[in-house]
Amino acid sequence: MLKVNSMNAQPDKDRKWTLSPQQQSIASIAALTATGDMQNLPLQLNAGLDAGLTIEETKEILVQLYAYAGFPRSLNAIGTLMSVVEKRKANGIKDKQGKVGTANKNTVDKYEQGRKVLEQLTKTQQSKPAPGFGEFAPRIDAFLKEHLFADIFESHVLTMQQRELVTISALASMTGVESQLQSHVKMGTNIGITENELADVAKLIEKFINRTQANTLRKAISKHVTPVIEPDMMVRISEIGIVPEFLNEYNAILKEESSASVEKEPGVIAIFPMSTKEQPTQIRIVEIYADSAAYQSHLKTPHFQHYKTTTLKMVKSLKLVDMNSLDQQTMLGIFKKLK
Repeated sequence: MLKVNSMNAQPDKDRKWTLSPQQQSIASIAALTATGDMQNLPLQLNAGLDAGLTIEETKEILVQLYAYAGFPRSLNAIGTLMSVVEKRKANGIKDKQGKVGTANKNTVDKYEQGRKVLEQLTKTQQSKPAPGFGEFAPRIDAFLKEHLFADIFESHVLTMQQRELVTISALASMTGVESQLQSHVKMGTNIGITENELADVAKLIEKFINRTQANTLRKAISKHVTPVIEPDMMVRISEIGIVPEFLNEYNAILKEESSASVEKEPGVIAIFPMSTKEQPTQIRIVEIYADSAAYQSHLKTPHFQHYKTTTLKMVKSLKLVDMNSLDQQTMLGIFKKLK
């Protein structure tokens, strides 16, 4: 929903960063993996390896993320990393393999091990079972302690700070997990991640995901949020007449294009197609873009180009009506009631 920024292979070099290049890559890789953006992930995987991350460190980032983003996205990202490493090797780039993570087979009580790790992160005593969810669903409490904070954390491929950087970046990129984000922000600061470093993570989230998600992290660290709506926000109503014999085919293509635009483009706030009740061939589309740059970027996307070229023969008339917003503040909550 926000201002679109170009997906450069590395974060902006003309800005002062508290995070090191490696840390910037860790955050970017985690954010893109968590949101399932396999299109832009290879650029950041390459940037991370160029910045000195080892292959094993990068793998460990993606393995850890299965606990937060799920197996499908973790596995997709690991497959993407495999392709990146193979291409770099074919191009003569020798990446460091790094230390391989190994499981401690001598641990007698993994729940206790995980509980102690969580106490170290939270700096508070952890009861057994965890109150609330742990009492209601003991198995999830066991998985959390024994697997995430024992099996995964016992691998010293990544430091605790790096692991929390991964988790915070992932949670800040995902919707509906604000309470978990708040908890991990506290854990991160407990083990030495600074407020300025977290502010840098927010900048990366804005760059690679969107401004709304970046603002969830800014709120968590009590930083000033950046307004989502740009001064040159675009609102448009497209009035389209369709040749009757192509109506069903056109509607299917339009549905696919509008869905892809909202899902894949951070700067597309809404593309809402409708047809008039009395004349189904008369299509109206409400289009909202964060700014003019977002609109120009939208026109170049493969899904829009596919829509444009395949529906050219189907469109009988087209009128684009640009609108001025009378109340931008109300627009901030315009779609909330649809959820």
